[in-house]
Amino acid sequence: MDERLRSPSATLHVREMVLADCPRVAEIRVRGWQTAYKGMMPQAYLDGLDPAEDVGRLRARFEQAGESVVSLVAEWDGDVVGWACHGPYREGEVRTAEAELYAIYVDLDRLGHGVGRALLRESVARCTAAGHGRMLLWVLRENTGARRFYERAGFAPDGAEEPFEVDGVEVPEVRYARVLGGS
Repeated sequence: MDERLRSPSATLHVREMVLADCPRVAEIRVRGWQTAYKGMMPQAYLDGLDPAEDVGRLRARFEQAGESVVSLVAEWDGDVVGWACHGPYREGEVRTAEAELYAIYVDLDRLGHGVGRALLRESVARCTAAGHGRMLLWVLRENTGARRFYERAGFAPDGAEEPFEVDGVEVPEVRYARVLGGS
């Protein structure tokens, strides 16, 4: 499925990620962490994140992901401005029949321009088409902006919580769920 949105001066297009997108995706992801998680995670950890170092990890994950994991990028007039990744839900080391949104990040200059919504819509549509009954995701409990974003897209907390450890500090996450298919 192809997502195209038009504004007076730009076109947004969602497509599958290719290996050559890794440097730009790493930049978007690291800058997203540094901005979105400020005050929620140790600042020294956030300051130490480096897109150049993240590229190698991202490439390795991308190459080893397999067909069940889908990485998407959003292009704004040909420039990559967002990334989302989804696949089978991870219950520890076991993959389940449910879908999981692993990540979604948008270039800071494109926040509020529909990039995240387009990526999420495409991920939901692909998971629905693949026959998944639900889509789950984890979000930092304190990340109220992200939580509002997911709630507007039909996700709701399902009561599950778990700590996520960053640099020795526990950062609580909550799980959100959305029924797919007929909803």
